[in-house]
Amino acid sequence: MKKIIICLSTLFVFLFTAEVFAAEEGKEEGRFNPKEAIFSHLGDEYGWSIVLPHGKLLEIPLPVILHGQRGWSVFSSSRLREGKAYEGFYIASSGKYAGKIVGEKNGEEYRPLDVSVTKNVLALFITAVVVMFVLFPLKRWYRRNPLLAPRRGLGVVEMIIDMVYGEVIVPVLGGEAKRFAPYLLTLFFFILFSNWLGMIVVFPGGANVMGNISVTLVLAVCTFVVVNVSGTKKYWKETVWPDVPGWLKFPLPILPLIEIFGVFTKPIALMIRLFANMMAGHLITLVLIALIFVFGALGAAATAGSTVIAVLFAVFMNVIDFLICFIQAYVFMMLSTIFISLARVGSKSAS
Repeated sequence: MKKIIICLSTLFVFLFTAEVFAAEEGKEEGRFNPKEAIFSHLGDEYGWSIVLPHGKLLEIPLPVILHGQRGWSVFSSSRLREGKAYEGFYIASSGKYAGKIVGEKNGEEYRPLDVSVTKNVLALFITAVVVMFVLFPLKRWYRRNPLLAPRRGLGVVEMIIDMVYGEVIVPVLGGEAKRFAPYLLTLFFFILFSNWLGMIVVFPGGANVMGNISVTLVLAVCTFVVVNVSGTKKYWKETVWPDVPGWLKFPLPILPLIEIFGVFTKPIALMIRLFANMMAGHLITLVLIALIFVFGALGAAATAGSTVIAVLFAVFMNVIDFLICFIQAYVFMMLSTIFISLARVGSKSAS
């Protein structure tokens, strides 16, 4: 298993190196810009680029859906390549809207309502399909063979589910484990497969989904809704009017304010924790690979030395990042389980 991870990590590093080199080769100036190369890979895009032999890039256009001054506009992102404008819209190259589709109104740039299918959006759909492709066969297996344990790939999936359900969900939620297990297991596998697909630099991977704070915000909001909608009367009583000495609640509601503030800081902590850890993993690998091109200007010896060192460290970081992807999905799910358990205080079915 370790050899497979190392081989895959090495392949991903070299594929990313080829992608960066191909992207830089097409620039007129011919100078490598580390900041631009790194953040272009970390950010979202309106198309999906695939590296081909001889440094060529194949771009998969995605649907652009906008609502501007003239109403709705739907067209392919290929219309906006190389700084071209279409129906009054173009991709801003600089300023506060850099990399986003903008229009012009009274001589100034403005952002239309943008619900386009971007690289990250498509990656979310791909991840959802992968999750269903992995989990639904296990469901069908037990429907047909309720007394027979699955083998091979399905056996690995069952082992992961049993670990998460048996060691986290059941001990924390007790009798209510079955009620919340579908949400928690879906959350775990969605984050896990999204992180793993993000490590693959070729289609359908390579999208930095969990490194996008908007995505982690939505996941945190989902947990926030589940926690507070399922909260018991005792949970809300302890939040709004906790059982503490009166001088902590009146005339200044010090503790109630702290408790209410904590209701919102929990999902914020979930959001930032997942975003920061996944962004850092991608960023470290990108910086290590970028060093090859930075030292390339110093000559052949410097290029060879920096390439060996950078690739070795990048492979090592990819192996670590492979484990971090699992750990971050596990931690997000575990904290969500704990928050739900705290909200179900006083419930008869909870242990």
